[in-house]
Amino acid sequence: MTPCETRHESRYEIILYWSDDDQAFIAEVPELPGCAADGLTRQEAIANAELIIAEWLETATRLGRPIPHPKGRLLFA
Repeated sequence: MTPCETRHESRYEIILYWSDDDQAFIAEVPELPGCAADGLTRQEAIANAELIIAEWLETATRLGRPIPHPKGRLLFA
């Protein structure tokens, strides 16, 4: 992973919500297709999402796939 990609890891939007079906908090990263994590607490879900973001970026880099530049907030209330 390049230094530029490492800096961008924490800039991706994470959507956090409770799932009754899973009995866990779900953390989705909409800018990275298929990138999501869960946890028993909000903090755990976010920490797990940060790990998954890093793995997603590492895999995309290794496979030569394009990596979206983080755009920040995607949804508006």
